[in-house]
Amino acid sequence: MSEPPLDDVIMTTKPQSEEQTKTRRVPPYHVILENDDQHSMEFVIETLSKSLGYNVEKCYHLMMQAHTSGRAVVWTGSKEVAELKVDQITSFHEIRASDGAKLGPLGCSIEPAPGA
Repeated sequence: MSEPPLDDVIMTTKPQSEEQTKTRRVPPYHVILENDDQHSMEFVIETLSKSLGYNVEKCYHLMMQAHTSGRAVVWTGSKEVAELKVDQITSFHEIRASDGAKLGPLGCSIEPAPGA
């Protein structure tokens, strides 16, 4: 038997299809500090500094924003970490020095960030 000549054989390759991978973004959540007139400004600043690791100046500005507008966004990120931040902030309780009144934790909550 004779083999067919190699010139008659045509080889083609099929291009590999590229996989489209899309990164799914986790929707962000805001941690909201609510204004209250019971806690001292020093307590609010100290609580934000200890729980969020912010410097005193940033804590002061956030506290003043909550005081003047009723609320302030103090942190933004994933839902799980936002919940942790709220737990950390609300773990601090103020006891007023003048009369020993237990004022409890700061008002704090989470909400979905707009546009998420």
